[in-house]
Parts: sequence; C-alpha cells; structure tokens
Amino acid sequence: MDRKMANRKLIRLSQLKSKLATENLEEMDWVTFGVIVKKVTPQSANNGRTFSIWRLNDLRDLNQCVSLFLFGDVHKEHWKTDQGTV
Repeated sequence: MDRKMANRKLIRLSQLKSKLATENLEEMDWVTFGVIVKKVTPQSANNGRTFSIWRLNDLRDLNQCVSLFLFGDVHKEHWKTDQGTV
C-alpha cells in the first residue's frame, strides 16, 4: 500500500466537499476510499440505458455520504458488487 500511495494525497470521503471548495484537486494526484453503505436498485434513464447509484462512506462520519452514479460499461461490470464492499 505504501508503494501505491507514494506521492499521492489521501482525502477522506467525509473531507471531500471541503477539499473541493478549498483546493484545486485537478492539479494533484489524490486517492479516496469508500465503503458501499447503500445501493439503489438499478434504474433506467430516459434514453433507456440502465445505471446504478451507490452511497459511499468512509466510516468516519456516517452523516457524510457521497453518491456515485455508475453508467455504461462500469455499471455492467460492477452493478452486482455487494453492499459493504470497499
């Protein structure tokens, strides 16, 4: 893990909103980790394509969640991922 994280900044999901407001994250190499705490049943968009919505949390602040929308090949490959997966 130390090798993978070398020269990267860890930003917790619960800090993401404040970091987006105060730092230019596009100019740095950063990483975040999250646990799938809720999955919504796959939905159909107006164009007929199916997508998934996951709610992610870093287990530090259970009131701070990030919604992740999965479309296209990402949805097809990962929609069966279990709740509780990191």
